[in-house]
Amino acid sequence: MTIARAATPESIADLIGRTALLRLRQFESGTPGVELYAKAEFQNPGGSVKDRAAAAILREGERAGRLRPGMTILDATSGNTGIAYAMIAAARGYNLRLCVPANVTPERTRTLRAYGADIVLTSAMEGSDGAILEARRLFAQEPGRYFYADQYNNDANWRAHYDTTAPEILDQTGGRVTHFVAGLGTSGTFIGVGRRLREHRRDIRLISVQPDSPMHGIEGLKHMETAIRPGIYDPSLADEDIRVSTERAYALTRRLAQEGLLVGVSSGAALGASLDLAARIREGVIVMIFPDSGTRYLTEHFWDAPEAG
Repeated sequence: MTIARAATPESIADLIGRTALLRLRQFESGTPGVELYAKAEFQNPGGSVKDRAAAAILREGERAGRLRPGMTILDATSGNTGIAYAMIAAARGYNLRLCVPANVTPERTRTLRAYGADIVLTSAMEGSDGAILEARRLFAQEPGRYFYADQYNNDANWRAHYDTTAPEILDQTGGRVTHFVAGLGTSGTFIGVGRRLREHRRDIRLISVQPDSPMHGIEGLKHMETAIRPGIYDPSLADEDIRVSTERAYALTRRLAQEGLLVGVSSGAALGASLDLAARIREGVIVMIFPDSGTRYLTEHFWDAPEAG
């Protein structure tokens, strides 16, 4: 099975997907029967895994007639989905309004503004939940003005990964994947990929990743017990849920940079969960998601912290 791009891309959206699957041999020592792979979603044109969902959500909105010329796209975002919306909205001529927690990195807000997005900053303490509540309030005030993309409750989110990310993983591993590991934010990546992989082989193990505390520093991930739970989230799909501390995610993100992979903190969390898993199994092919690039976090102080081994 092959997922091919258009031979001659006609829009930025045509460049989304078909990202590389990287072998992480440098992290396999001590687990000789386990292969570790990372899906390099930072290769998408908008720089993250969220390009897939954003493109699918907007495409479905247009198809259903809910997104029409002259309307403003509205959603809550911690940054990556917003950047994907902004990229596509600019290319297609839509206005865009985004509710964003005030503590997102300057790199993200500057990127959004460069694309022409209107940003509504919400409480840093309330995180993505505060942004969701503000987006709902704005939509309730002027429902005719906005296409409310509602990524946390939009089935096009997880279907994007069911239709593209999962088939790519199956193709790139020759169907050998035995364990899939992904962090939970909207949960779209985990749900979409997980459902498709389980159809391929019933014995596959699906592992979700969350921060170990409600007060955490892993941007893009949710602590589901204390957050507004996405409507698309299905906790029963996971065979296991691994919790990762902010400190460990930071340390592994720094380690990845030292190995030549400048990725975001949620990638460090995914690697931490995958290493925990690898230490407990005798053999397997573990595929994890690396959602975005570390260039979106360069102003964060954790880069300068002493290495924690």
